[in-house]
Amino acid sequence: MQFYSFSPFGYEGALVTVEVDLRRGIPAIDLVGLADNAVKESRERMQAAIRNSGFELPPERVLISLSPADLKKEGAGFDLPITLAVLTANAIENGDDNFLSEPILVMGELELSGKIRSVKGVHAAVSTAASCGILRCIVPLQNADEAREVTGALVYGADSLENAFRALRDPSYFEARNMKHGGDSYLPKDSQNINGVFFPKISSEYEYKDIKGQYPLIRALQIAAAGGHNLLAVGAPGCGKTMAIEKFPGISPLLTLEEAQSVTRIWSLAGLIKPSEPLVRIPPFRMPHQTASIEGICGGGINCRPGEISLAHNGVLFLDEAAEFRSSVLQMLRVPLESGGITLSRAGRSTTYPAKFQLLMAANPCPCGNYGSKSKLCLCSAKSIEQYWKKFSAPLLDRIDLRIFVENKYGQMDEERPEGKLSTEELRQEIAVATKNQRKRQGIKNAALLPQQIADFCQLNGDCKKVLENAILRYGFSPRAVSSCLKVSRTIADMADSPTITPDHLTEAINYRKLCSDLLPET
Repeated sequence: MQFYSFSPFGYEGALVTVEVDLRRGIPAIDLVGLADNAVKESRERMQAAIRNSGFELPPERVLISLSPADLKKEGAGFDLPITLAVLTANAIENGDDNFLSEPILVMGELELSGKIRSVKGVHAAVSTAASCGILRCIVPLQNADEAREVTGALVYGADSLENAFRALRDPSYFEARNMKHGGDSYLPKDSQNINGVFFPKISSEYEYKDIKGQYPLIRALQIAAAGGHNLLAVGAPGCGKTMAIEKFPGISPLLTLEEAQSVTRIWSLAGLIKPSEPLVRIPPFRMPHQTASIEGICGGGINCRPGEISLAHNGVLFLDEAAEFRSSVLQMLRVPLESGGITLSRAGRSTTYPAKFQLLMAANPCPCGNYGSKSKLCLCSAKSIEQYWKKFSAPLLDRIDLRIFVENKYGQMDEERPEGKLSTEELRQEIAVATKNQRKRQGIKNAALLPQQIADFCQLNGDCKKVLENAILRYGFSPRAVSSCLKVSRTIADMADSPTITPDHLTEAINYRKLCSDLLPET
């Protein structure tokens, strides 16, 4: 039997072969293979766990090899594979070879009593092993559901060393995922199904009825949720922009199984998987603080751990008070926004994390927050306002599809919607229609359309072309701005279940693109 474990590094990680050799000599345990302190200390935990579980240590000198030898091994997840490899080698040495013949992946940390503790990175380890043809896995009981979400994996969740060793002899211990759940596996409780598109349960924290007088902002957020578009909300302090954006998860459709697999892998590597949610189906919503560093946002460290943009993969990265973030942090977002991934390099090794995130930003129009207000006076100088907006830069803002100025309308009714209220339930209806149309037509969100796909799916008639040409001449739109308008108009058309883009759809998209043009740098 061949034992494997997993060494996390970046998004990919590497399988590690665990080999044991028993030889004559003074009883001792030698561990080779570039192990860190946590792995070296596994020798002590192993000896105590073996004795306390009723097993006997081999009386010979034990050599444990972790290969590849030039790869640094880190973490306590090697405790269980090393111990099982030693016990198996000792049993075979004594003439007992009644073990499974297949290779097996093992992960787990041992307590001195022989109990097994959970470790992080189990989903990533099992999916990596499965891609290499290693389907049988022994993992901590707390991580078993997480591991079973990998297609084809035969998993045993062990709670003790004794049970884990027993499973090496009996294939009936290993189970695949319960297929009765089908495509709706591990949907969050009370999920709402709207025309085949699932949404999370509506709770008070996601209810848009609480927001009055901000219909234009809510409409922009609805379009952003339907098409995956980036959005910037600019307004005076206290006008409600942050509260509205924080409710955004309530109108975001749940991830498909394909989208959830890559998100779950990243969250598994970061140790964020919850036992109650072994497969991440709710889109991530990350809201880092303004003091976040470049490493915190893009990832890094010794093992190239994921940063906020990767943790927001297939979800949302919300930067509240965006102008307070460091300029270098904001500029770093430009490449991931365009490529949908980020490559990190450390000590001669590199890794590429997926980072297809949706960027939502909220900011004040000036340092005092009153610029552009109809009811308050701005006391900021022109130079201070210019310095304030220089942090964003035109290339970053050019990647924002929806820009909206949020007026302070507390207690007022919206002219666009006199009743002044719009519920989350209502917002979801059009988003579900748009999501279903996009999945059926191209399989990706409109915001991610490539140039050729824009030409194929965002075709304009004569009237629409005139509207767009006039906007280009009037506002000096760049080619990226034109593509942005086409993609947003396609989303608005999808929400209306219209097969073609009409002048009204295009005009609304252009209005969102030109809004705040008197506040922002030219883009």
